[in-house]
Amino acid sequence: MRTIFLSLLLSFISAYATVSAQITSLKDQTQLTDSAIIAPEHLSQQLASLIHDWQIDLSKSKISCNKGSNISYDDSTYTKRLYDFPTEMELSYNSIVKNYIEMYTIRRRDLVSYMLSVGEYYFPMFEEALDREGLPLELKYLPVIESALNPVAVSRVGATGLWQFMLRTGQGYGLQVNSLVDERRDPYKSTEAAVKYLKDLYSIYEDWNLVIAAYNCGPGNVNKAITRSGGKRDYWEIYYNLPKETRGYVPAFIAANYVMNYYDLHDICPVESQVDMITLDTIHVNKQVHFNQISKVLDIPTEDIRRWNPQFKKDIIPGNYKNYTLVLPTTKAYAFLDKEDVIINIDKDTHLTHRDNTEMYLAGNATTTTAGGSNTKNVYYRVRSGDTLSKIASRNKTTVSQLKSWNNLKSTKLSVGKNLIVNKSIVKEPEHSRETTIALLEGGEGIKTKSVNEYYRVRNGDNLGRIASKNGVSVAQLKSWNGL
Repeated sequence: MRTIFLSLLLSFISAYATVSAQITSLKDQTQLTDSAIIAPEHLSQQLASLIHDWQIDLSKSKISCNKGSNISYDDSTYTKRLYDFPTEMELSYNSIVKNYIEMYTIRRRDLVSYMLSVGEYYFPMFEEALDREGLPLELKYLPVIESALNPVAVSRVGATGLWQFMLRTGQGYGLQVNSLVDERRDPYKSTEAAVKYLKDLYSIYEDWNLVIAAYNCGPGNVNKAITRSGGKRDYWEIYYNLPKETRGYVPAFIAANYVMNYYDLHDICPVESQVDMITLDTIHVNKQVHFNQISKVLDIPTEDIRRWNPQFKKDIIPGNYKNYTLVLPTTKAYAFLDKEDVIINIDKDTHLTHRDNTEMYLAGNATTTTAGGSNTKNVYYRVRSGDTLSKIASRNKTTVSQLKSWNNLKSTKLSVGKNLIVNKSIVKEPEHSRETTIALLEGGEGIKTKSVNEYYRVRNGDNLGRIASKNGVSVAQLKSWNGL
């Protein structure tokens, strides 16, 4: 009897083990495991580089909570927190989402601390635009994984700005890109464009996980994944048919939502900046102006103007081309409007060096600088029919070889209408005439004398005799003083 009982018991144990193994095998088949996924590019960027791009002064920063090490939770806790989140978007939990939560809460804790601080400026802006179009507010965390909230971020393939627009996509949604301006870097305009793009994608898929995937890799790749999976329209069912870069995108987005809302439960502390990033206003600029001009008149550090206006790539607002929006603190915005003419004209030649017309060079009014530092003015003559180098040289009291040297001529042939340099005159500043003697009285020690040069700018038709007569000196003196 005991033998029969033991035999039945062993058979039961063996059968139980077989069923258990089958159940375990089934669980392994349904659990997502993906070692080939690629984390979003900007989440691996060095913190020092991001701090530089954010342009935030953290020298006087402080921590608002007691910074500690990570606190880990079991899967059921993560699952419940995400499931209970008040959103129409599905924020489901699985092993890949867990990996990203651990990346944020363990390996990239410092990054989260800084993004929480930067987010105080950007998230309200994102929420306002999303709410206006009736989209889920949780989409405000897309730039967390797209760019790590870096407005000047540029990916390996050229996607740019907070929302990482490719050039053609950005232009298709009204973002202007030229040599001086890249509105993909404009926080306001790029946010408006991103919201419109997300809304258009939702009209195609009507599933937010697919929308987020399409935002990352494009609708074409999502459509291919749907086709390869036999027409399934669930992100997790087409998961392995998506590009590797996109597989980690939705899990990273879910994890970003988790950590941005539950960071305090993991002892992650926001870094508080002393820079005022809230009380800002916008003004329209319709004249060309450099940031340094604004900085000098309004007493604002140039780096602050850059931080508020990252769309201007070279610190120049090309307002002559079209109206542009400039972001400044509210009090400084009023000051800009009040002092606009002063700002636009101060140090203009220093910061805005492009010439609007160079006809003067063709007309013979341009000046060049000699090796000794003196300015020389070229005197030009336009060749007429019948002219020869010999006639022109004789007429201008110079030589044929000198004319050839000045004009880089290799032969004596001339083209009618060509401008030739026929003379060079020294021009010095300031413009006065001859040397005079000025008496100076210094500290009661008697009168001392000091020589001061006065200069005269040569005009068309002048010669040394006329200039000497006008200024009461001799030709010999003029030649001596000017090294002629």
